[in-house]
Amino acid sequence: MWSRQRIGEWIESGPIQNAIVALILINAVTLGLETSQTLMARHGVLLHGIDRLILSVFVLEILLKLYAHGLGFFRRAWNVFDFLVVGIALVPASGPLAVLRALRVLRVLRLISMVPRLRFVVEALLKALPGIASIAVLMLILFYVFAVMATGLFGVDFPEWFGSVGASMYTLFQVMTLESWSMGIVRPVMAEHPYAWAFFVPFILVATFTMLNLFIGIIVDTMQTLHEDQIARDREMIERTLDRDTAQIETEVRELREEIRALRRELTQRA
Repeated sequence: MWSRQRIGEWIESGPIQNAIVALILINAVTLGLETSQTLMARHGVLLHGIDRLILSVFVLEILLKLYAHGLGFFRRAWNVFDFLVVGIALVPASGPLAVLRALRVLRVLRLISMVPRLRFVVEALLKALPGIASIAVLMLILFYVFAVMATGLFGVDFPEWFGSVGASMYTLFQVMTLESWSMGIVRPVMAEHPYAWAFFVPFILVATFTMLNLFIGIIVDTMQTLHEDQIARDREMIERTLDRDTAQIETEVRELREEIRALRRELTQRA
């Protein structure tokens, strides 16, 4: 009978993990196909069968990991994520929790936990959250200041866009995204206020080309820091391994020298 350690090594081995990734991709396709009424009318039984079969494999994988690691399974955040995603799919299709069945597609997100590079990107985003929150607060202040100004400048003539601070903030958000900002908003405003460009151009320069780039800069800096930390940990692990191997070699050399000295003494005594 396999031990817990051997089961854990087997379920987390390369071939098994690659098979799980393949099943996740297949499940993503089947979940998409289930949204087609035509395909469901023709192949609904087959698609549901494939979905249940893949779900059974996912449940078996989680159970084997729980058996192999015990409560230590929940110490790893990605294991908890996989557990919750698979658990949601087991919610009954009827009753008050039936709405959660729509969350079955979250199983596709397991691909993130299975691919190291995707995990790295998500971990970098999570690490960058404090910096992103600071930039978000700064943008909120910026939006509020510009919204108050826009309401005072353009609210009377364009109440639909700038009639209140809330409406102005939403309009400015649209301007920031550069979605129909010129022909849809700014040029009609400039028809009544020719110098409105002096308000909108600085806002776009600050909000779009400066503040949003700060978000990107924080994320890139965090990813670089995590990459350097990973390199440092790998280097430290290699150095510890080399130190251990060097110490073992030195011990073996000393023992070999002692054996050689003992043989020399024995030969000398016989002579």
